[in-house]
Amino acid sequence: MPARKTWQRGVTIAIGGLLAVLTLGMALRQTSLETLASPAGVSNLRLPPGFVAKVFAAGLDGPRFIRFGPDGALYVAERGADRIVALSDRNGDGTAEVVRVFADRLDHPHSLVFHREAWYVGVPRGVIRLVDEDGDGKAEQREVLIDNYPTGGHSTRTVEFLPDGRMVVSVGSSCNNCVEDDQRRAAVLVYEGASARGERVFARGLRNAVGLAIHPASGELWATNNGRDWLGDELPPEALYVVRDGLDYGWPRCHNGTIADPEFGGPGACVGVAAPVVNMQAHSAPLGLVFYTGTAFPPEYRGDLFIAFHGSWNRSVPTGYKIVRLPLDGSRPRAPLEDFATGWIDEKNRSVTGRPVGLAVGPDGALYVSDDKAGLVYRISYKR
Repeated sequence: MPARKTWQRGVTIAIGGLLAVLTLGMALRQTSLETLASPAGVSNLRLPPGFVAKVFAAGLDGPRFIRFGPDGALYVAERGADRIVALSDRNGDGTAEVVRVFADRLDHPHSLVFHREAWYVGVPRGVIRLVDEDGDGKAEQREVLIDNYPTGGHSTRTVEFLPDGRMVVSVGSSCNNCVEDDQRRAAVLVYEGASARGERVFARGLRNAVGLAIHPASGELWATNNGRDWLGDELPPEALYVVRDGLDYGWPRCHNGTIADPEFGGPGACVGVAAPVVNMQAHSAPLGLVFYTGTAFPPEYRGDLFIAFHGSWNRSVPTGYKIVRLPLDGSRPRAPLEDFATGWIDEKNRSVTGRPVGLAVGPDGALYVSDDKAGLVYRISYKR
């Protein structure tokens, strides 16, 4: 779903009864989310016993996907500011003291991935390659690899690399539900390598596969997919897929492998359509996903999948606005989805104070979460 155009640029943190306004570029204090407050009324986060959440960085403008770089800094696609920033916690206190602009003048960057000494950034029209040639922490080299993707409709472009070095990019649909004129829409595209040559459709029928992640053991490409709107509060479910070369995932004629679309479906609409790994609550808007590869969380969390639910915009009863966990045994779910971090929505008055987007596992084993509504990055850690 498209992100909102206005962003909250500050956050007020209550510490011992005192309020301090934090802005980008100021030293950020180590502050529990249980003391977090803002003019918008950011709700308290609720986590399983033993887990603690803090504000890692504040004052960001529409932070989307996040990745740790080889230098240990957290790189953020700051879509509202048209730039990539790097956040560093040099004293190890759990908050970012250094905010560095890695690259600016980018067009609404949404995703980023580091591959072979370069960063690859997804923007609405394509992919940009950024290189820090002299090691000063800024990208001197900028190369536009792709600049001809169709625009309009779903505008996020998520870049990932397969284990064999091929580059894949997800391109969402132009509409809620329609037959596309351009085969690159509602699809995952694949390229021969980092040079972006040899474009072809890798998988089709994915309405808006915003999140992509590589399974650390199997090397499979996993994706979150946002289903169509206006079929009611419960249909169709959101879906989590293993995306395989040459498969059709059904949109717009079939949803989730079994649900024929009332407009474009019909007898046999779901024949040959790939099934999801799991179905999820409709209109939750699953975006970022990450496999937990750290060792700081309890053993039962290791290898599990975390998914950020950005939250609904057209459901009669709002849903989402949380992070869920899928326990895995290798590539197979061993238990149903469960809530991991909640509290970005007040269930009583339906007010929303944050919208999770991107997820990353840090070198410290903590889980980092971007929030493009509040302009924050959170750090979720476990204390024994």
